[in-house]
Amino acid sequence: MDYSPFSYVTAEKADLYREVMRAFVEAKSHFLVHLRPEDVQQQVGEPELATVQAALTQLVTWGNLDAERDNARVTSVEDYYRALYVYQLTRQGEAVEAALATFEHELGRRGSLQGVALEDIRTRLRALLILARSESPSATESQLLLRDLAGVFADLAENARAFMTGLNRTLEREGSDADAFLLYKERVIGYIERFLGDLTTASGEIAELIRALDSDGEGGEAPVDRLLRQAAERELADLAPGESADDGEERARAFAEAWRRWHGHWEGLRAWFLDQPGRQAQARLLRSSARRAVTQLLEMVSRLNERRMARSDRSADFRTLARWFLECDSDADAHRLWRTAFGMTPARHLVIDASTAEQWQQTPVPASTPWAEAPGMQVQARLRATGSYQKPGAPPKLRNRARERELLALQLAEEASAARAARRQLVERGAERLSHLCERGELDDGAFRLLLNLLGDALAASPDDGTPVTTTTADGSLRITLAPLGLDTTATLRTEAGVLRGRDYRLEIIDLEEDAWTS
Repeated sequence: MDYSPFSYVTAEKADLYREVMRAFVEAKSHFLVHLRPEDVQQQVGEPELATVQAALTQLVTWGNLDAERDNARVTSVEDYYRALYVYQLTRQGEAVEAALATFEHELGRRGSLQGVALEDIRTRLRALLILARSESPSATESQLLLRDLAGVFADLAENARAFMTGLNRTLEREGSDADAFLLYKERVIGYIERFLGDLTTASGEIAELIRALDSDGEGGEAPVDRLLRQAAERELADLAPGESADDGEERARAFAEAWRRWHGHWEGLRAWFLDQPGRQAQARLLRSSARRAVTQLLEMVSRLNERRMARSDRSADFRTLARWFLECDSDADAHRLWRTAFGMTPARHLVIDASTAEQWQQTPVPASTPWAEAPGMQVQARLRATGSYQKPGAPPKLRNRARERELLALQLAEEASAARAARRQLVERGAERLSHLCERGELDDGAFRLLLNLLGDALAASPDDGTPVTTTTADGSLRITLAPLGLDTTATLRTEAGVLRGRDYRLEIIDLEEDAWTS
């Protein structure tokens, strides 16, 4: 295969060649096929026509452009021998520009988490289910709905992948501009939390619609298989005649290929929203990745806040210490600073014998005692000769930490169970008002602490204008909606630790994980 049409990308005047090729692509988008050198010069903005003419000639040599004699401008014999040309894109040149445009687009795309696409997928799945349950579904409607569903789902999956990849790259290279990063963090966390709420809410219904379309219908055939077969058969209507003499074999091969493609789209949708044996749904994995990203963002913000609170690094400490050394009035002061900064006090940690240790216990030696005035110390001969000391015998055995790991796993399981119990206690009470939470008994300590966290998050997000506020926990498991009541209302919460009183609110707590995955 000839790759010379790509030569202008790395040539010496690559910028000029790219501008010329873009001029032809732009002209074709306006249904202009041929361009004269003067037209190209005007679009490129090159002051010298000879430079543009040389670039056009070189592009013709590489196969990106095609040149034709411009006989329409010939008015004399001199014009004829001047060989005036008009130029147009070749198939190779157009393909190269399309490839470069795709490359630049993919390289610079930021990706997104498309909450709107989730609603589009739900809407099309509902329409597919209604169509599948009809007595005679239309093949046209089947293909259009499946085509729209495949396009929306492909955009959702690709944009989510691009967004998480770009976010991970951003997290890996923490920027030096703390203010810009903090502002970015606030917007990204809110953006991810909104998508997590939409994903958690929509996943349950989408999973149910997929199961309904996959369920056994009449004759043991799933409703979706009937629609997929209709879409594949409809594609055969425009099938061009093949070279094979057996037209039936050609149509069978085309149908098998179309069926495999449509069925692959459906399998991809199922893998996104339904758990498979030994493999979690991609939507669940995306939720986990987004939650980890939120956690990493919060950790990076914590580190930035610590730096802002006068937490200096080691290089700053050494620079400060160097300034202190320069400010010392005498060598004695510098030596005292050295001992204070680096702990260069007399060594008292070497291996000693029992008699020396007993003597030190009876008559302690202060750490400030100079070496010349300190009593002698008996050092082991091996340490004095080799500089190292090692007791004879086998090395100590490695300690088995299996018991500690079991205890840690048990503790984590107990904490997770307590957290689920606290969520269940708040959700199952189904209180319409904050003051009604304790009508069925006191709240235990775990449920009360969880409630305080929820109230704190909701009140922090409240605009203080009396409008209801809805917020979701960072892990996307709970959603709370608070609507303030009158200023004269009072809510009393009785807990194991005591009684809490405050303003009453209209309350709604929803367990998003339970709604999404229990089905």
